[in-house]
Amino acid sequence: MLNDRRSHGLWERTAPPPPATEKLGGNLVADVAIVGAGYTGLSTALHLAERGLDTVVIEAAEIGFGAAGRSTGLVNAGLWVMPSALKETLGPLYGDRLLNLLRDSPRTVFEIVDKHNLQCELKRAGTIHCGADKKGVAEIAERARQWQALGAPVHILDAGETRAKTGTSAFPGGLLDLRAGTIQPLAYVRGLAGAAIAAGATVFTASPVEYIASEAGVWRLATQGGSVRAKWAVLLTDTYTSRILPALRGEQVVLPVFHVATAPLSHSIRRTILPEGHGAWDTRTVLTAFRTDDAGRLIVGSIGALRGTGTAIHRNWARRRIRALFPQIGEVELEHEWYGRIGMTTDHLPSFHIPAEKMIALTGFNGRGIAPGTVFGRELARHISGELPLGGMFLPVSPAQNAPFRAIREGFYELGAQIAHLPPVR
Repeated sequence: MLNDRRSHGLWERTAPPPPATEKLGGNLVADVAIVGAGYTGLSTALHLAERGLDTVVIEAAEIGFGAAGRSTGLVNAGLWVMPSALKETLGPLYGDRLLNLLRDSPRTVFEIVDKHNLQCELKRAGTIHCGADKKGVAEIAERARQWQALGAPVHILDAGETRAKTGTSAFPGGLLDLRAGTIQPLAYVRGLAGAAIAAGATVFTASPVEYIASEAGVWRLATQGGSVRAKWAVLLTDTYTSRILPALRGEQVVLPVFHVATAPLSHSIRRTILPEGHGAWDTRTVLTAFRTDDAGRLIVGSIGALRGTGTAIHRNWARRRIRALFPQIGEVELEHEWYGRIGMTTDHLPSFHIPAEKMIALTGFNGRGIAPGTVFGRELARHISGELPLGGMFLPVSPAQNAPFRAIREGFYELGAQIAHLPPVR
């Protein structure tokens, strides 16, 4: 994408083409103007258009250019934090609301895929959170206990069951979540765009918003080529926000994330690795995520950026990690590599902002964008259309606050990932 083979890698090669779009030109009028064509922006547009509101999406680059088109593609319920953390951080009212909204959020993704016949390699087998060691096993046991208390279909796997479902003996236990699944993320976000357009929304790409202001009670969003006047302005660019509202970028610490993909594996080897189609990740701080695609490629991801010295370090780590997890593969041939970034908030929860009247911003997905972003988009549409009052929203309104020592922490995470991925000293 944008002539960079490391921006979206395998996903760009295997996704269906995006719907036809143009640069914003001329001066348009709409009910709602959305900035950002990721999961949340396009889900908001789809649900608004289905309600009959004239909706325009303005994207600086391409559909799914940000984290939406680069992720591992695990469609998980909830957030990275334990379910109990939502109540502890947000209080019982909003904690319960957010938990109830996200507990079955993958189902919303699956229903959209089915309703609009999106071609995105959807698998509904579930995902496995692998305990990397004794501490990790205790962590997933507590996570399972909390979800089971809420009636969720999650199950603890012992070492043998984890080995049978993942194909590796590296993990002493796992947490199987049957609500979850995997998806081709760029294909899904492009499909969302197509569905939104078919419902009546308009999507403009290659159109960075350079100016936004309220003029006579109406928002005006301007690019080099044109402008949109709308009653509502919705900013859903997450860590890619820079010019129009820099505070949204400042409240998040950027974490670099990369992926590699092997060449398609032989049928005999494919049957030994995640044979039921699960996606997986482990409990390490510098985690390993792994899954397969429809062609039988093994996809492995972790923390780090494929640039500078990190390129060779992370690539070589990936080869070693694949050999350690799945020695049956033998010599590892990497066919694709790509990387991007995710935004981490201080409390590891998303933030809901109203910078001005009829302006909304939502940030901080903390690596859980697919199902939460899709559901959040639906709820934003309900609010904008008048179905859901502000007091009934899933998050309280909060001011954007700069993350402490943000620049230092971002540099530390990128360098720290390289150190973590260096070969062990013998």
